[in-house]
Amino acid sequence: MIPIIPVTAVPSAPTYSDGSGLAAPPPLALYVHWPWCVKKCPYCDFNSHESRGEIGEDSEAAYLAALIADLEAALPQIWNRPVVSVFIGGGTPSLMRAETADALLAAIRMRLPLHPGAEITLEANPGTAEAAKFTGFRDAGVNRLSIGVQSFDDAKLKALGRIHGSAEARRAIDLALKNFERVNLDLMYALPQQTLAEAGRDIATAISAGVNHVSAYHLTLEPNTPFHHSPPPLPDDDLAADMQEMAEAELAAAGFEHYETSAFAKPEQRCQHNLNYWSFGDYLGIGAGAHSKLSNHETIWREARHRNPRAYLEGAPRGDFISTRQVVVRADLPGEFMMNALRLNEGFPLGLFTERTGLPLAAIEKSALAARRSGLLETVEGSMRPTPRGRRFLNQLLGEFL
Repeated sequence: MIPIIPVTAVPSAPTYSDGSGLAAPPPLALYVHWPWCVKKCPYCDFNSHESRGEIGEDSEAAYLAALIADLEAALPQIWNRPVVSVFIGGGTPSLMRAETADALLAAIRMRLPLHPGAEITLEANPGTAEAAKFTGFRDAGVNRLSIGVQSFDDAKLKALGRIHGSAEARRAIDLALKNFERVNLDLMYALPQQTLAEAGRDIATAISAGVNHVSAYHLTLEPNTPFHHSPPPLPDDDLAADMQEMAEAELAAAGFEHYETSAFAKPEQRCQHNLNYWSFGDYLGIGAGAHSKLSNHETIWREARHRNPRAYLEGAPRGDFISTRQVVVRADLPGEFMMNALRLNEGFPLGLFTERTGLPLAAIEKSALAARRSGLLETVEGSMRPTPRGRRFLNQLLGEFL
């Protein structure tokens, strides 16, 4: 069991009885959660809630005030640590007014030292795309937009419960590219009754759009979603694998680097925020349901904010934001590190394991040897990485370390 620490306390006692620990905390990122969307999609298991017209200027202002108070309360845990990236996710953050985004980012800059040129991403959906709003987000300091397109096929979008059509998706991309140099498209494959040719058309359309980052995800039936309770007819595993291989080949031919399980980027356009997650960096999450992973020289711990937006807002006047805080015990660190780092196709430098966990490489030696014998893992030029077989059977590879 992972011990629960009272939410009023910041972990400070050493986790390791032998005195080992982190030489220095890793890079720090900031995640901000916007919990509302226009309509909850039947496949979505994120902490998102239909706004039902309840989000106006007053409620936006109240949530913004809560976010700032949440950040203020967290400052003692991250004091003077520079922030490498900011990611505003949801939900549908593009529903917020540009003025709210401007005030939020101004409040962040006043309280945290941002790296020069820090990546600042905002998630947007095509159904909420407005030219003036995108310009406002850019002027507020957002320098990367991530658009949840999912498909360019109207029938597939309807099956997914999306509120936009393919024409809106194309318009949103055009507007984004006029305002931002860095634009990501989220796509999904293995959609209800999708053929290989249909998946190929989606990938081809994304490539032709001119964006510099594509995230291509396999649709999965997550627990506690309508799709899990009443599954739609989906492609079988073999066809889904063909779709994945097709997407990888087409994106590679178009000059995209396949650097993570589901992420493809043009040179120098990798998502720095997500790279920090995958390399077991630290991140502070503020907002309803946001999660954090934080470190000091002695301890690594995780936090979760109150999930329900109402509970989050009601707790704000009392400074009551955190629902759980848990120390990551020594025995769990190898699995947690590898679960992230092995998503990267290039793997990780061997020294990073000790740098980010405070543990010697001997802690993963037995599991790594078993993975090598199974043809899932290899060590090349001082880096440990999944083999092509390991990338294809990632869950089996991760199972060696969990």
